[in-house]
Amino acid sequence: MREKFARFMAGRNGNDQLNLFILVVDVLLLLLAGIFNDSIGPYLYPVVILLLGYAYFRMLSRNVYRRREENGKFQRLRYKLTAWWRVHHERWVQRKDYKFFVCPSCKTTLRVPRGHGKIKIVCRRCGSSFTGRS
Repeated sequence: MREKFARFMAGRNGNDQLNLFILVVDVLLLLLAGIFNDSIGPYLYPVVILLLGYAYFRMLSRNVYRRREENGKFQRLRYKLTAWWRVHHERWVQRKDYKFFVCPSCKTTLRVPRGHGKIKIVCRRCGSSFTGRS
C-alpha cells in the first residue's frame, strides 16, 4: 500500500509551508464556524470547503514549478512580516538600555546608549551627523 501511494505521489507537489498555513487557517475557520454555528457558521462552511479543496489541489498538482513559485511568494511575505516583528520586539526589549534614532539623510536606524545627555550622533552608513538626546 505504501509503495502504491509513493508511486501515485511521484511527480506531484506534496505538502509545503503554504499548504500547512492553508490547513491551519482552515481548521481555525472550522472551529469558528462550529462555535458561531447560528450566526456566521453557514457562511464559513463553504469557505472551509473551498480552502480544503485548494489545499488538496496544490498537494496533488503535477505543476511543481508553479506551486514552488506560489510557496516562494508566501515565504517571502512571511519573512517580511516576521522580520518586522523581530525588529520591533528587539527594540522593545532594548528600550531601557538604548535609544533609537533615524538618520535624517539616509533613514538608517541608529542605536545609542541611554544616559549620555545631548550627544552628536554620526551615521555609520552615510557619515552625516546630527545631535540628539540619549
